[in-house]
Amino acid sequence: MIVEVNGKKTELATPHSLAEAIQRWGYQDAPIAVARNDEFVPRRRYAEIQLGDGDRLEIVVPMQGG
Repeated sequence: MIVEVNGKKTELATPHSLAEAIQRWGYQDAPIAVARNDEFVPRRRYAEIQLGDGDRLEIVVPMQGG
């Protein structure tokens, strides 16, 4: 299955929930915001969202500084 993450195509060997994918990519402890196919996904729904072939994800990590 191929998903696009922040504009880059990424292959996942098996179906994943959004929560599993986030953990695989190392974001599990990061304060992130996620959009799937241009729709914001609340953190409480990450485990129930099943990713599908062709899904587009935008993962945003807030930056600090000035």
